[in-house]
Amino acid sequence: MKADDSLAPPGATLVVTVRDELRRQILAGDYKPGDRLPSESRLTQEFGVSRTVVREAIAALRADGIVESKQGAGVFILPPSEAGPPVFRDVDPDRVSSIIEILELRTALECDGAALAATRHSPAQEEEILEAFQRLTELARQHRPTAEADFAFHMAIARASNNSRFAEVLQLIGSAMIPRLALSREKDLPAPPDYLKVLEQEHGAILAAIQNSDPEGARLAMATHLKNSQMRYRQQLRNGRLPS
Repeated sequence: MKADDSLAPPGATLVVTVRDELRRQILAGDYKPGDRLPSESRLTQEFGVSRTVVREAIAALRADGIVESKQGAGVFILPPSEAGPPVFRDVDPDRVSSIIEILELRTALECDGAALAATRHSPAQEEEILEAFQRLTELARQHRPTAEADFAFHMAIARASNNSRFAEVLQLIGSAMIPRLALSREKDLPAPPDYLKVLEQEHGAILAAIQNSDPEGARLAMATHLKNSQMRYRQQLRNGRLPS
């Protein structure tokens, strides 16, 4: 089965499409508890998408307690009873404080994660971050939804820290990590045109610092991006406009 944006529901992305299809197959019994999902390369071929898309779809299933990863063994289906309690599901998009709380948490977490990624990343992890950035900017320039690609970019950096706890926490936060997705009631809407340049510049600065193995530069670029996000959301929510 090929995943195609043209076949996806309005506002859906390739990550959402692959995630939902895998969830459907699991719920339908195609994969039973304890079964191992096909390899990343096989899923990439099956759905006709990039490795980044497959990784983020599986990350979403992990965040929902549907699958678990075992180091060196693969990704396995969990019994329903083992699904963990929901976390970070009480984010209220009608409260500015709720959105800011998540951004403050991300700032405390992701700045150090980016600094570690700058010094610890492997060539493959750098390629994954670059691929996620290119996907993000491509969608932004096409005026298409970017929230899922934004999530993929930050997850790639968390993984490149080579401390699995960073990625685990971001997976637990899930879609609440990208405020514009929560505020639009789970519909990933295109960012407004005046935000596109900012989106590319801020994420590009983070990428450049990591590529240059500059931990302090990566920390500063991530802090600038997330603190600017807090400022934008405060201002736009005051004005009664949907943030981006």
